[in-house]
Amino acid sequence: MKLHLHRLELPLEFEFTIARGSISTQPSLVVELEQQGHRGYGESTANPYYGHTLDSMSQSLQSCRETIESYEFGRPAELWQILQKPLADDSFALSALDLAAYDLFGKLTSRRTYELLDLSWESVPESSYTIGIDTIDKMVAKLKARPNWRIYKVKLGTDRDVEIVRSLRQVTSAVFRVDANCGWTAEETIENSHQLKSLGVEFIEQPLPADASTEDQRLVYQHSALPIIADESCQIESDVGKCAGRFHGVNVKLCKCGGLTPAVRMLRQARQLGLKTMLGCMVESTVGISGAAQLSPLLDYADLDGAELLSADAASGVSINQGRIELGDGYGSGVVFTGNSPY
Repeated sequence: MKLHLHRLELPLEFEFTIARGSISTQPSLVVELEQQGHRGYGESTANPYYGHTLDSMSQSLQSCRETIESYEFGRPAELWQILQKPLADDSFALSALDLAAYDLFGKLTSRRTYELLDLSWESVPESSYTIGIDTIDKMVAKLKARPNWRIYKVKLGTDRDVEIVRSLRQVTSAVFRVDANCGWTAEETIENSHQLKSLGVEFIEQPLPADASTEDQRLVYQHSALPIIADESCQIESDVGKCAGRFHGVNVKLCKCGGLTPAVRMLRQARQLGLKTMLGCMVESTVGISGAAQLSPLLDYADLDGAELLSADAASGVSINQGRIELGDGYGSGVVFTGNSPY
């Protein structure tokens, strides 16, 4: 098996702003695994908040190249287990490799990735489309530019959050979900929840900082008028159990937990604990979205619009058609990569 790495700069359709900052291009690393004429692809994007760069991810994978290329390829979970410890400090690199392994193994065995995960393609939710923070007029314009989605996720964390949602509500009857990206206090969350509920908001994602006290988390859990979904507070498998009694649901992201292999376990554990399940994404290409979408049958909520935020993509595969998650042709995750040359 051969390992190739591709560095990309993904251009965004609009400048994308959350409570922590803004971007107009997104650096991304695509991992390619090649065997028997088949190629599998996975992706993780650079993320300064979590301390992962293209250089750090590349170095992590290069350090494991001999192990990867000498592996007698079997089920992807076996390769993940072998590399879990060597890549323990780089879940982003591990995730991209895991996605590539599933895509390749599916192509080698003529099965789709969701089938490899013992899932059936049924009861698949629609994805939301994300409206990044901007002036209210520009946020309204962004929504109007994508008018036919049934669910919008609105990024908040400003001094005018309720006003933003009220203005957006004037131009659509769609479902709203809001994400404060750790930008509120417990008191703000509770107060905002009552106003947002009256504006047709379905839930609030990660209003408090990840290091908020247990007391504040439980206060919000008990008194919020809307369900609270953990994101930054639920990064790895051991976090899921801690969210019970503090959150109403969890948002799993592959790059944070280390790929499809642990994400399946996290989502199943969450359901056993009575938590709502959500899968999120970064701003990323169809490479990453195609892999993540394979978990859709395990979800109550999907937020898989990363490639929809780009002005130019690097692959084809799974598509998000006004929120509807549609499988592409081909086995594995169905990724057909069209981006840069490997090195």
